Amino acid sequence: MKPPSFTTAVANRRSLGCWSRATRYCPTKMTTPIANEPAAPSDFIRDVVAGDLRSGKHQKICTRFPPEPNGYLHIGHAKAICLNFGIAHEFGGVCNVRMDDTNPTKEETEYVDSIMGDVHWLIDGWANPNLGGAPFYASDYFDQFYEYALELVRKGKAYVCDMTPEETDEYRRLGKESPFRNRSVDENLDLLARMKAGEFPDGARTLRAKIDMSAPNMWLRDPVLYRIRHAEHHHTGNKWCIYPMYDFAHTLSDYIEGITHSVCTLEFEVHRPLYDWLLASLDLPRALPHQYEFARLNLNYTVMSKRKLMQLVNDGLVKGWDDPRMPTISGLRRRGMTASALRTFAYNIGITKYPSMTDVAVLEHTVREEFNRTSPRRLAVLRPLKVVITNYPEGQVEELEAVNNPEDTIAGSRKIPFSRELFIESADFMETPPPKYFRLKPGGEVRLKYAYIIKCDEIVKDDAGNVIELRCTVDLDSKSGGATSSRKVKGTIHWVSASHAVDAEVRLYDRLFTVPEPDADGDFKSFLNPNSLEVVTAKCEPSLQDADPAVRYQFERLAYVALDPDARPGQLVFNRTITLKDTWAKEAKKR
Repeated sequence: MKPPSFTTAVANRRSLGCWSRATRYCPTKMTTPIANEPAAPSDFIRDVVAGDLRSGKHQKICTRFPPEPNGYLHIGHAKAICLNFGIAHEFGGVCNVRMDDTNPTKEETEYVDSIMGDVHWLIDGWANPNLGGAPFYASDYFDQFYEYALELVRKGKAYVCDMTPEETDEYRRLGKESPFRNRSVDENLDLLARMKAGEFPDGARTLRAKIDMSAPNMWLRDPVLYRIRHAEHHHTGNKWCIYPMYDFAHTLSDYIEGITHSVCTLEFEVHRPLYDWLLASLDLPRALPHQYEFARLNLNYTVMSKRKLMQLVNDGLVKGWDDPRMPTISGLRRRGMTASALRTFAYNIGITKYPSMTDVAVLEHTVREEFNRTSPRRLAVLRPLKVVITNYPEGQVEELEAVNNPEDTIAGSRKIPFSRELFIESADFMETPPPKYFRLKPGGEVRLKYAYIIKCDEIVKDDAGNVIELRCTVDLDSKSGGATSSRKVKGTIHWVSASHAVDAEVRLYDRLFTVPEPDADGDFKSFLNPNSLEVVTAKCEPSLQDADPAVRYQFERLAYVALDPDARPGQLVFNRTITLKDTWAKEAKKR
């Protein structure tokens, strides 16, 4: 039986109800470009694509993003998503999301759902406004893969091997042929059919390509194409007990879907000869895909291995895949990162052939740059210290004007209440300050932002000697428009009216690891940052009672924050997305 043609494959998908579920980019339904999006970059892969279109090699570009549904996506996948969908976006092409689901023992529907949620979040409204339904699945092609396997056996290019996995690895390492390599075609066809029928236990037999056991490239030394695995598959159930290996399934999935440019990370460069061999060894009636490799994203102060991320989750060292300290897309999203910031980051770091380490400060700078332009400012005090203004009338409340965003002239302003009792940041007062300390100190003056100049007259302490309250006087003419409003003082601090403040839980997230390359040597878990999360109860200006989950706010002088999904009406919970300045760089200079 000859393998199905592309037309037949498409018809098969339609008959299975799969085509309508396909996740593809539709260039005819583009939305208006998003403001502040980065300009389309230039790199060697895009140069290839542009050249193929100019030469007429391809009439339409088709790329794909093919995750394995055995974990959550991380920021490295964001780079791949932006590259593959970006190429389709820029060249009027198509991009598929395909689950390369060939290992039933590690794959789960939970991961499929999380992957699709992350892809939607990252590209909706940008490269694929109509991304909808379910993705492609490699497992939808299992029948076709099996027919291709039969063809390889009939051509004498594949055989059934009875060696154990350990023996197979050892023989491949030595370049030694399997004693079962020269079985007849009929015997191989019979054994493969019996493997498919479930006659043999796990690990008893494999189907291997018959290529070259002396090849310098290990991937050409008769690699395994199918293995026996009696396990229920998340998508196909118990229909199969033999499953294709990744390289076999990935290559043929690309062909079936009409992929023109199969873009992979650099570790798959050594797999490309096998990719090409499989395509060349079958009677395939149309243009073949070609694989291109680029350097994966390596980000310092984190780990990018899915296995190690799973360890962090399973060992309870983080609070799940979407913990805001994790480099997963869902974790970054929960922390408050925006899709546009991640897309800008992915574009700015570029696409190269050479492995390198990207400083996480580049990501942080990208986020700060966007949020500085777009985030409304709000007043919040994370570690409150009470201030009583002794010469301000009891019961009096003023509504002061505060700017929403000095970087955005159309953002307008809001009213904030001012009263006799305030909260300031405890770090903005020192009883015995060092030289050139310009915040509040005994006998010293500071300006309260948007308000008056105050002077510290008295310190109130508890029995343990801790400062619990400051008694101050205010220059009542120092407010904007007043007689002494132009009087200069060197310090300006933020504040919140005590009687109007709303409480909020604020989760202060920091980098998860204390060293730039935690997995470079030894146990990466030994470098976990014990201060990667601190939880405080903040006092916030009353307008934050109606905080919008879609908005990223700047707590003035402190940080950019976002509402956490745990927030409820009357129970504010904010995550610190990022500090206003790179404090790690400052500490590194000290060291």
